Amino acid sequence: MHLARGCRTGAKTALFLHAPLPFIRPRTSLPSATRPRMTSTTPATPASTASSIGIASLNFVSTFTERLPRDPEASNEIRQVFNAAFSYVDPTDPAKDGMQDIWRQALEAGQVRSGERGEPELEKALIAWSPACAKLFGLEDGYPEAEECSDVVEVLGGFGKQWPGMRSYAMCYGGHQFGYWAGQLGDGRAISMGEYENASGERWEIQLKGAGKTPYSRSADGRAVLRSSVREFLCSEAMHFLGVPTTRALSLVGTGAGVIRDMFYQGSPQMEPGAVVARVAPSFLRLGNFQLATYRQDTELLKETADYAIEYHYPEFNDLTERISKEKPNKYSMFVGEVAKRNAKMVAMWQAVGFVHGVMNTDNFSILGLTIDYGPYGYLDQYDPTYTPNTTDIPGRRYKFEAQPSVAQWNIMQFAKAMIPLCGVEQMEKVMKEFEGIYEAEYHGIMAKKLGLSKIDGPGDVALLEEFHDRMADSKADFTNTWRNLSKISVQSSTEECREWCSSLSLNTDESTGELWMDWLTKYKARLDADGSVTSEGERVRTMNGVNPVYILRNYMAQAAIEKAEKGDYDEVRQLYELLKKPYTEQEGMSGYIARPPAWASRKGVCVNSCSS
Repeated sequence: MHLARGCRTGAKTALFLHAPLPFIRPRTSLPSATRPRMTSTTPATPASTASSIGIASLNFVSTFTERLPRDPEASNEIRQVFNAAFSYVDPTDPAKDGMQDIWRQALEAGQVRSGERGEPELEKALIAWSPACAKLFGLEDGYPEAEECSDVVEVLGGFGKQWPGMRSYAMCYGGHQFGYWAGQLGDGRAISMGEYENASGERWEIQLKGAGKTPYSRSADGRAVLRSSVREFLCSEAMHFLGVPTTRALSLVGTGAGVIRDMFYQGSPQMEPGAVVARVAPSFLRLGNFQLATYRQDTELLKETADYAIEYHYPEFNDLTERISKEKPNKYSMFVGEVAKRNAKMVAMWQAVGFVHGVMNTDNFSILGLTIDYGPYGYLDQYDPTYTPNTTDIPGRRYKFEAQPSVAQWNIMQFAKAMIPLCGVEQMEKVMKEFEGIYEAEYHGIMAKKLGLSKIDGPGDVALLEEFHDRMADSKADFTNTWRNLSKISVQSSTEECREWCSSLSLNTDESTGELWMDWLTKYKARLDADGSVTSEGERVRTMNGVNPVYILRNYMAQAAIEKAEKGDYDEVRQLYELLKKPYTEQEGMSGYIARPPAWASRKGVCVNSCSS
């Protein structure tokens, strides 16, 4: 069985052995009396629904720092770090960065200009909170009350306060970026605060993105702007509710300080409001942690990191042998195989919901198969298999939608190569030979549900699926809306009803394209009829509506929320969070959120974004 066009994995395992290893202008907006505002002492929701959620009870540990070797130098100074998995660092108060003074001096010297939006509104505030993510920490469902809100801002905004047991650090790792080895990378602006073990025995790590410089910041400042932070907070939670494996987001805090960014690297820096996202995952270990150790021939660190990952995240392999054998996989080979399997399943889910990551570098791939690092991502609006949301990627489109499965396979190949010292070549080649089959099975399983079929059964069904994608591409159909509305077609649908279905989707069809759609619908109805003895009509519709969402985080929706948030109005950020909690359910009064993008959404910064964040 072969993958549908645009979803085929293309990496060749034959290449396996040969690939190289503040000055702030006074506010002029509406006064606080006329517009609800949220400061560090007010909750992320109306006071009537805020109550104590138990933050004072949190107590943290850090198995990562307890088990793995540390950098002997404890400072945030940028440097190369050897023979260590991490460096102890402290988040730094953004108000002490001096960016406001630098910006003011540059303005006075005529070196920069304020820009169309003028100076940003800067506010130290809890902008958004995820009660759903907070449950992972045993917190009550709801929003922090005033005193807790202040505590959340001080800790999760990176202002220096820490909860009991926290010990902040940044990881050391490397990776391939756009296909080229980049050497040491590491957590350049992400600082891990520790892990919380909940009543179910799950460990959840909190990481602050945008909390200041680390030894791995290279030439950057370690900060994050509000626009990228809003996007990361919303998409982390949206992907979770879509059912896609992902890191989570607990909070979004405005730092009250500005950050200087040149959004498209065109020599036009601007002052933007800064923010910090508190990201959450069982672990933030990446493929690049293992790659850097092998690249530096530090087999001891490679083994220590693998042993840690297995003990805490893949304990089912703990008691297996470490001995390398051509015939039988050892514990490390089983670990690599499971990492490959999880990432194959993750990417299959991306393809199913039309998600395009944009920066699929190996340092942005999790050993747990979680979507990680939401930078210039995007969801498909009109179906375009060559779409990439990253301006840096546009010339070569390495990370375009249709290439994601093959890039994932290539990334896993680099990980497998890094693990050869612990696994042997033969076992790693076996893992790579299995990847495409795992991806294909997962992808076809999901697509069968999206089509309302019991399974993808042979070349005929694969061709039907491929032709559906062709029809969407030809007619510039909206990916999400077309899939969702497919459940309205049944075996009994008349020719006129099928034509009305095409019209309802506002498809860009001429006469010939319209007839091609009608031809496909005829084939589809026949396939549904053949499957009728296996799946009832009601069951089919429920299945389809359970995997074809109504709502996704369209780029223009995120941008509208960002523009309001930059003016101090956070209501749209919170509204989107609530909407995206139920992506598969039609919600009253929310029809505007399924609309195709307006004309203004085609500009850079909306339909595509840069890595400047």
